[in-house]
Amino acid sequence: MKQPILYLVFFFLVSSAYAQRVMENLDRGVVAVRHASDSVFVSWRLLATEPENLAFNLYRSTGGGTAVKLNTKPITGGTNFIDTRADLTQNIAYTVKALVNGKETAGSKPFVIPANAAVGQFLSIPIKTPTGYRPHDASAGDLDGDGQYELVLHQVGKGLDNSFNGLTDQPVIQAYKLDGTLLWTINLGRNIREGEHYTQFIVIDMDGDGRAEVAMKTADGTVDGKGKVIGDSTKDYRSKKPNTLGKVLDGPEFFTVFDGLTGAALATTDYIPSRYPTEGWGGPGGNGGNDNTGNRVDRFLACAAYLDGKLPSVVMCRGYYGRTVLAAWDYRNGKLTSRWVFDSKDGKNPFSGQGNHNLSVTDVDDDGKDEIVYGSMVVDDNGKGLFSTGFRHGDALHVGDLDPSRPGLEVFGPHEIEDHSKGDSGYVKGAGPGVTIYAARTGEVYFTGSIDTDVGAGVAENIDPRSPGAEMWWSGSGGLHSIKGEKIGPVPTGSWLIWWDGDFTRETMGGGRINKYNAGTIFSANTQRGNGRGNPNLSADLFGDWREEFVMSAGPNELRIYTTVIPTDHRLYTLMHDPQYRLSIAWQNVAYNQPPHLSFYLGEDMKAAPRPKIVLPNGSKSGRK
Repeated sequence: MKQPILYLVFFFLVSSAYAQRVMENLDRGVVAVRHASDSVFVSWRLLATEPENLAFNLYRSTGGGTAVKLNTKPITGGTNFIDTRADLTQNIAYTVKALVNGKETAGSKPFVIPANAAVGQFLSIPIKTPTGYRPHDASAGDLDGDGQYELVLHQVGKGLDNSFNGLTDQPVIQAYKLDGTLLWTINLGRNIREGEHYTQFIVIDMDGDGRAEVAMKTADGTVDGKGKVIGDSTKDYRSKKPNTLGKVLDGPEFFTVFDGLTGAALATTDYIPSRYPTEGWGGPGGNGGNDNTGNRVDRFLACAAYLDGKLPSVVMCRGYYGRTVLAAWDYRNGKLTSRWVFDSKDGKNPFSGQGNHNLSVTDVDDDGKDEIVYGSMVVDDNGKGLFSTGFRHGDALHVGDLDPSRPGLEVFGPHEIEDHSKGDSGYVKGAGPGVTIYAARTGEVYFTGSIDTDVGAGVAENIDPRSPGAEMWWSGSGGLHSIKGEKIGPVPTGSWLIWWDGDFTRETMGGGRINKYNAGTIFSANTQRGNGRGNPNLSADLFGDWREEFVMSAGPNELRIYTTVIPTDHRLYTLMHDPQYRLSIAWQNVAYNQPPHLSFYLGEDMKAAPRPKIVLPNGSKSGRK
């Protein structure tokens, strides 16, 4: 008779542990844009800490006058509204009030549209780009603890891939409020090389104080946001040798956590692992082989993960073609400590050579703690290898509940052929699958395709409501395939993903254009700069209802945050309160960017969205079960 009691105690303890993730305490996130000459589209957040049926009232005040309620009855559907009666010749402020037990709560911070604002559906952010630089990847975090997101922006000048010699410009990281206020600038200095595989920065609240930190690799000569130099500013470790010109193969390497509000360096320690031996990072994966010219040794990735189920750790990663090392760091009470180090050590280890140019983070085994999906392998929350599929390196990665008919989460990705002898066709007999789907929890393989063929790109997401679950397409797929592998239609336009219109089916995106599968382009931004690869500088649910925004640059001194103006009756809490999605935003800037995914299936045929079990920095629990 004791076993049921013990089981209930265990269940209570596990359930309690699940409720300990500290997430951002976001505000109502009201946004309003004059999307037509005679109307304004307004939307706002439902938080994961609130009841699903929470009702709202929306108020408009004109020219500083008395606020007028716009809705005739409480809003219980989609958290958006079209105002067709505003006097757009005056300043207009919109405020949202929630109704609890029939009584209004305090109003949200007013969102103001200036008089005679231009028609459009974006917020313009003026930025101060250094001469010769351009806006590149961005991330988001609440840097000052006010419940609103700020942007952290990587400004790039001349950059080079690891496989090329030559001098690069110094990487610059900046932080901006959404009104364009420049909070700080960090110059990583000449001993950090500029390029897709070198500079990975993570924005996340590591210590649970309600303000995000910014973490990244640093070196002698890095200058923090307060002007303080890290290490020795006189050192220049850039190689002068012809075969390694410009590469940094000597000198100390550091890992630094910066204050998100001021840019001040809070804690610095030696980077783990060191680069030595510089010829010790080759093996199977990518193009195979080895080198001592700074190519494979300086392949970096990074992410944030709730490894203890309570607060995020930052995981800094080196290597994926052969030796692979992941180092998990905690920043608590002003101190930086090593949590664990995973090291595949050599090419004989089954965990060597399995990494991608990207990664993902989620709780694959449903224990309340996160794992790192590192391409073709998964590392457990304790720093031990969970499993390796042996499928090797790839350029893209998509993790989510791609097949709702199967338990748990799935991993989809393409794979390269590691053989210099491959012909123009990319075909090498016996090389293995060019695209796979496997179970994120166990590594069980559900699908293989493009056998013995080098596949460079691929996407998996629910974009066609006629097919259950996600659909997938990849280089050479010849069409759109169901998650079971059946060809069901033509290849979509665009390889990025975004939730933009009013339904739960996702859209594709490329070059600033948003496309509905089998329906063509539904929106086009008038800028196509983005991060230089045709993708947005950032896409995320930054404010408003659950749909996503995207950030693109409109010249060197302006960022634009585009937001949807399509009404929807669908109600869903902010995607940023889904832990996997939030961590996807943290790693989105890393190497070859990938779009974020949820920890649950989103579609017109979905079950009710699961309730995230979270705690806010002020200690109030989500109340969701």
